[in-house]
Amino acid sequence: MTTAASSVIPIHGAAVAAILKLLDGQRLMTLASNRADGRPQASTLGYLNDGLNLYFVTARDSEKLRNITADPRVGVAIRGVAGEGEAVGVSIDGQAEEVTDGDEVQRLNDLIMKRSPEISPWAPGGDSVAVVKVIPDQVEAVAVIDGRSRAQTFSIGDPDRVVHGVSYEPSAVARLF
Repeated sequence: MTTAASSVIPIHGAAVAAILKLLDGQRLMTLASNRADGRPQASTLGYLNDGLNLYFVTARDSEKLRNITADPRVGVAIRGVAGEGEAVGVSIDGQAEEVTDGDEVQRLNDLIMKRSPEISPWAPGGDSVAVVKVIPDQVEAVAVIDGRSRAQTFSIGDPDRVVHGVSYEPSAVARLF
C-alpha cells in the first residue's frame, strides 16, 4: 500500500465488522510475495479466515513457500460484492508464517469443514503441503459511497484482540464508513 502514514488510523469495531463480513463471504485471494531477485509473484488461491488472520495451503516445493520463507512480507487483495457503504475490497499488508503445530492444523481443518463441508480438498496433512498463516499489519478497505470509491487504511495491532467481541449479522448492512 502506498498510503501515507498520517492517513493510517487504528481499526475500530464498525470497520472490523465490515471487513469480517467481506472476508467471510469470499474464498479467493490474490497473494503477492517477493521472489529472491526482487520481482513480485502474485498467485490467486483459496483461503480460510479466522477473524482477520488468513490461512492457505501450498505445496512444500512451491515458489510461494520459498518466497515466504526467505521474506515473510506479503500483500493480499480480496474483492467482493457489497451494498452501499460496505467493504467491497481489501488490500492487506502482513507477515506470512508456516503453521507447524499439529493441533492448530487440526483446528483449521475442523473450521473449514464446519464452514464449508463441500470443500474437502483443503484438509491439509502430510509432508507434501504447508499451511501458511497471514497476519495482517495494515488493511486498506474500499467502500462505494454515492457511486464513488472511498478507501481507508487501518492499522491492526493484535488481530485476535481487535475481533474479540465484534459480531455482525451476515444479511445486515455492515458499513465501513
